[in-house]
Amino acid sequence: MNKKREPETNVGIAQGFRDVVRHLSVVLMAGVAIATAFTLWTPASVLPRSATGAIARAMATRVGRNTTPLPPTATPIPRERIGIVSGHSENDSGAVCPDGLTEVEINQNVSELVQAQLEQAGFDTDILSEFDDRLEGYRASALVSIHADSCDYINEEATGFKVSGSLETRVPAESDRLSSCLIDRYSRVTGLKFHAGSITYDMQYYHAYREIAPQTPAAIIEVGFMNLDRDILVNHADVVAEGVVKGILCYVRNEDLGIE
Repeated sequence: MNKKREPETNVGIAQGFRDVVRHLSVVLMAGVAIATAFTLWTPASVLPRSATGAIARAMATRVGRNTTPLPPTATPIPRERIGIVSGHSENDSGAVCPDGLTEVEINQNVSELVQAQLEQAGFDTDILSEFDDRLEGYRASALVSIHADSCDYINEEATGFKVSGSLETRVPAESDRLSSCLIDRYSRVTGLKFHAGSITYDMQYYHAYREIAPQTPAAIIEVGFMNLDRDILVNHADVVAEGVVKGILCYVRNEDLGIE
């Protein structure tokens, strides 16, 4: 019995389709192999400069990147500021002794020693002249004007120091406490007595009180008489300065009065 034969046309089409698929597969595989080899072995100089830069940046951020966060930067705490007026400086000589010693010399020397000691204690300190332009609106934790008393011999009672705050201040409690601290500490350090009976109008209404910022507590101190107290003012100015500094520190550190 004879088998039925499939048409030759259908057989030829199927065979041709298989050949095409096989050829395409070979071409595709060859293309992939060539592209891979080209990518791996192409020198950097063949690539565009922008491409090589982008690759380098990508590698740098991917490999070896330190992800540890940086510690926060501490904000520095500003130091307290103290103003020291060197009495009569850049204006006049102040009181003058027969041998030529001037009050302004004493005031300047003591002011510089006070500044050095306060800086060492951690405070920023300005030395201001008598009519310094910086006094206008000056802001500080405290301002102290340093002066000395007459070189004339008056009597044996003309010895000691004086302190006065402003009678016009807008912070009377603060200025009073500053004055009290100066009186207490200065007398303890120097051994000089507080000469309250000779405080003058010019001390109570000192011009700088009206110039500085209303919130700045201020006081004026006359550190001694240039006649009977001359030895400590001239030969022991460091002790004089220490008395002023301890008075200022008593105030800014809110120390108890009567206790050093």
